[in-house]
Amino acid sequence: GHEAVLSCPNISGVSLLLVTWKRKCSSCCLLSYRSDLNETSKLNCSERITWKYSPVSDPALRIYPVGLGDEGNYTCETANSEGSFRFLSSLTVIVPPTVTLTHDESRVAVCQASAGKPAADISWIPASNHSSEEEFHHPNGTVTRVSYFGWANSSFSSVTCLVTHPATN
Repeated sequence: GHEAVLSCPNISGVSLLLVTWKRKCSSCCLLSYRSDLNETSKLNCSERITWKYSPVSDPALRIYPVGLGDEGNYTCETANSEGSFRFLSSLTVIVPPTVTLTHDESRVAVCQASAGKPAADISWIPASNHSSEEEFHHPNGTVTRVSYFGWANSSFSSVTCLVTHPATN
């Protein structure tokens, strides 16, 4: 859902003649700019994939909003009077999980971190060996992790579920 910007540096400082962004797959987007004709072309590109600024001044690629299907390796190829250059970028999409905390009458707390990528880590405060965990892998690459904390035989008046994930603080 956020913006991804992949840079394509012009290391020589000489004016670019041609810039092309592509991703390795049969139906993936191909975005190019040819300076001598001042021509930009897009093939199989949605409105979400475009130049960040202008390919003349900065040939960075912008993907907004980013989705799980955008994950992969991108190649920027440039050509100028000194030769041709290739830059590789790898895009990894991280998805924050949706967290819920519930309990039942038998004093089992259930902490669920749904549809995160990668899977979230769940821990309990106070720490206990009375917890168990399940994990469900979804076809889109996300993971739901569920942790159960039994506190029926404990003296704690409450427990806290702590969910940690790279997409959240």
